[in-house]
Amino acid sequence: MVFSMTGFGRGKSASGTFSVNVEIKTVNHRFSEINIRMPRQLLIIEDKMKKILSQHIRRGRVEVYVSVDGEGMVSRKLQADWKLIDQYYQLINDAKSKYGLDGTITLQDLLTRAELIHIEEIDAGNEEIEKLVLSATEEAVLMLKQMRMAEGEILKQDLLAITAQMETDITDLQKFAPLVVQAFKERLTKRMQEFLNGQLDETRILTETAVFADKADINEEITRLRSHIQQFLQTLDENEPIGRKLDFLVQEMNRETNTIGSKANDSNIAKKVVEIKSLLEKLKEQVQNIE
Repeated sequence: MVFSMTGFGRGKSASGTFSVNVEIKTVNHRFSEINIRMPRQLLIIEDKMKKILSQHIRRGRVEVYVSVDGEGMVSRKLQADWKLIDQYYQLINDAKSKYGLDGTITLQDLLTRAELIHIEEIDAGNEEIEKLVLSATEEAVLMLKQMRMAEGEILKQDLLAITAQMETDITDLQKFAPLVVQAFKERLTKRMQEFLNGQLDETRILTETAVFADKADINEEITRLRSHIQQFLQTLDENEPIGRKLDFLVQEMNRETNTIGSKANDSNIAKKVVEIKSLLEKLKEQVQNIE
């Protein structure tokens, strides 16, 4: 089955206290890369989120955005270090006595010392929020998967159309291949007639033609090219990530096509080779979008 690597999904989950929104965007990437942006207090459940995502997304760059609305996700508490305050107070009084200094210790003196009094943040309701986030993540990734599947079906139809045209061009190549050898034999016969004043060496002609036919034979490359196309079509129906395999098969098709172009010295075959290479470029571009 063909899945595109691009897609978008959104999930929402709410309780009486909190409302959670999760958005997922995916784009093409050689491997699987998941990035999650969410409030610092939720980082503890990042691995659980990635586990859910990995069950549905095997390849691509994944961007996840989590937002939480509601009061009480974080509570703040004022903390005072009383032992340190006592020491601070005693130190100032001792300094005043020792050096005969004037002045008083005010409340402002204590409040401005960050080491004496600070605000502590306490996470609240984490278990409740965790359930909401994981539920919204599941909803978002299922929506994403449906979108990737729908786009993948469009890609598949395009790939089928391209490979069908390639099959037509390959059939034309097979028709042109024998004509190349026949044309060479005719040219060779004509040149020998001109050179030998009409006296022909049939054995020489047959030998040269056989050698040329062996060098210019493209049937083996055509057979392999067709085999790669068949594997390509079969791969489209596999129930696993197929993008890398398809990319490899396109490279192999391109290699066989280049060999055909270099072996067959014929304008008609050269034209078909150019057309096939153009189709292979289209295949390559589309395959880059497949998971």
